[in-house]
Amino acid sequence: MATHRTIGIIGCSHVGAHVANALLAQGLVDEIRLSDTNEKLCRAQANDLLDAMSFYPRPARIVECDVDYEELATCDVIVNAAGHVDASRTDRDGELVLTVEEPKKFVRRIEGAGFTGIWVSVSNPNDVIATEIRDLAGCEPRRVIGSGTTLDSARFKHALAGATGLDQASINAWMLGEHGFSEFALWSHVTFGCLTPEELEAQAGISLDRDALEMQAVRGGYTTMAGKACTEYSIANGTAAIIAAILGDTKLVTPVSTLVEGVYGVSGHYASLPCVIGARGVEKVIVPTMTPHEQERWQASCKHIEENIAKVSW
Repeated sequence: MATHRTIGIIGCSHVGAHVANALLAQGLVDEIRLSDTNEKLCRAQANDLLDAMSFYPRPARIVECDVDYEELATCDVIVNAAGHVDASRTDRDGELVLTVEEPKKFVRRIEGAGFTGIWVSVSNPNDVIATEIRDLAGCEPRRVIGSGTTLDSARFKHALAGATGLDQASINAWMLGEHGFSEFALWSHVTFGCLTPEELEAQAGISLDRDALEMQAVRGGYTTMAGKACTEYSIANGTAAIIAAILGDTKLVTPVSTLVEGVYGVSGHYASLPCVIGARGVEKVIVPTMTPHEQERWQASCKHIEENIAKVSW
């Protein structure tokens, strides 16, 4: 008998709804359970998705759970998209003291109801909230994934594609550390097809402005925010890619926020590193060889995460 794939989504505003739509558009799920403290919004999103069902490649159930969080306990994956995006319009860490209150409402209730699946958290500050969820759940770290710099790495590819004219799919590029302004580009591991940046520059007769390209990746989200006060499509599809890897056990390698344990002198909280994603969540953390400068930037980025964690409690 085929597996019944069920995804829970907590927070049904822009990101949560777009994650649901991306999962349905790709035919990845059999059932989506929606949860939000705004019951009117939750009902509206469920109804809108059901209205669109005939346009998706396969049918799926849409269940409105509101704040009956225990109904999510049998899901394979739960997406945490509960947050306060308005607070981040002028401050990258603006959501910190507000969003940290959200997981307190549901994590222990869901875990207490017997949840054994995978948490995928997209709320910001992403690394802080992922750390919080793991601590509240008291579960194995592999079961909690922050979307982390999967999105920022896609933004980096976007910038590099614009500078070179190459297909984004031909570019291998990574942003690591915090999902925020302290993140950094792992230039030592960027490749264009099989070429290093230096080889590409020599053969294509171009010069890559490394600082400017990195800044496009770091602040690219604010180009979107300036026009519509949120980001939706990119984070939704990045989250769907992570979920697809879990459901399909594909062993996707992508940078996500995971518990850091002894990586260049850092331990004890979540930050983004390349990880192998499969049915058990984070199945392996891959630690790239960083240059001394990259190690310094990694440590500085993690210090910023630690400073944010010290400002809140759970």
